[in-house]
Amino acid sequence: MNDLRVNNLSRRFGGLQALLEVSFEVTRGTVHGLIGPNGAGKTTLINILSGVLSPTSGEVFYRDQALHRLPAHRVAAVGVARTFQNIRLFPTMTCLENVQAGHHLTARRPLLPRLLRLPSAGREDRQLAVHSGEILARVGLGGKASHLAKNLSYGERRRLEIARALSFSPSLLLLDEPVAGMRRAEAAEVANLVRSLAGEGMTILLIEHNMAFVMNLCSRITVLNFGRVITTGSPEEVRGHREVIEAYLGSGDPHA
Repeated sequence: MNDLRVNNLSRRFGGLQALLEVSFEVTRGTVHGLIGPNGAGKTTLINILSGVLSPTSGEVFYRDQALHRLPAHRVAAVGVARTFQNIRLFPTMTCLENVQAGHHLTARRPLLPRLLRLPSAGREDRQLAVHSGEILARVGLGGKASHLAKNLSYGERRRLEIARALSFSPSLLLLDEPVAGMRRAEAAEVANLVRSLAGEGMTILLIEHNMAFVMNLCSRITVLNFGRVITTGSPEEVRGHREVIEAYLGSGDPHA
């Protein structure tokens, strides 16, 4: 079953055609890669899928619900969460508080019990802290709950950003370069996490330049170049596609 359908999506910025008639589908519970050279339109596409940008033309459907005209908060409300290429955390807040902030952004709990300091509000806050701690543990940051985000290593900040996205309880997760700058061991931990999430039924679309990560993790890959889709296929099909090799992979080993 296809979770995400992108139909003839285009986006223009003045005289720049960032995306042109992009179409592909993502199957529910799979990891789908989105690759291409810098400037190919990958982040623009993620920004449209998450409601940050509107397309010039075309459509996006998630579980048959149209997303292409919804603002970001409405897209999040239907189960779509994302990370960013440039890490966006609250540096002077703890890891636990960063994850809790994600919960609060999507929670629809009444404000009055908190203003009146009713017992029900205290119970909810304790439950939230426990759940946030569980998410931190899942991304390997269980022992860092009280640490300030600004004091984490680069790889840990990347994982905290994933944790905050998971706090939205998404069914579709958009990852923008989740292992950029990570050491091989750290990237392997993220790969195991992504596999686990997909195994539980979460649909994941990721942008990444680490080809070993993409080829070993994704069941399908869409390749963009100059805002157009070159091809969508399995890692084996993409690896052997002449135009993909010329535009992006080169003649070297794509596992490198």
